[in-house]
Amino acid sequence: MNRLHSSINPFTLMMDPQSVFDAMERSERLKRLQSRVCRPLDKPLLGPVRPELSAYDDMIDAEPCSDED
Repeated sequence: MNRLHSSINPFTLMMDPQSVFDAMERSERLKRLQSRVCRPLDKPLLGPVRPELSAYDDMIDAEPCSDED
């Protein structure tokens, strides 16, 4: 594949993914990158639900919706 053409139009890289993998393995800039493991911040931290909160939630859910809200 024409290397100049690939750098101008990155969508042509989808036609030859093996050349992309080969270029990544040869890349000195990628080898110099420092990597670290990042933990997801959006992971829910669920604890025990208190019974009074659960009862309050059930009471709110049971109320009919009004058009004024």
